[in-house]
Amino acid sequence: MSHNPTTLNRQGADVGTQYRSGIYYHNEKQRDIAEKSRFFIDKSGLYKTPIVTEVLALKTFYTAENYHQDYFRLNPDAPYCKVIIKPKLKKLFKTE
Repeated sequence: MSHNPTTLNRQGADVGTQYRSGIYYHNEKQRDIAEKSRFFIDKSGLYKTPIVTEVLALKTFYTAENYHQDYFRLNPDAPYCKVIIKPKLKKLFKTE
């Protein structure tokens, strides 16, 4: 797992509302799919605590600054990439 949808406003060591878990939809069909998915995963017992991922209409999208684009690919030896991102990708893709 590379993301914990049961942790409110936190992902790993990063804390704050900017780290909240969210699904942002464009139309009612997407909203319905997101809500149903969240409901069924929550009720499946996969997680011991409730899913807190918010499902909201997308209002405004901001592209990240250039230095955030392709961060892992461009900074593979940065401590955050080595300690946090690489192990998650390894687990997600089951690679060495």
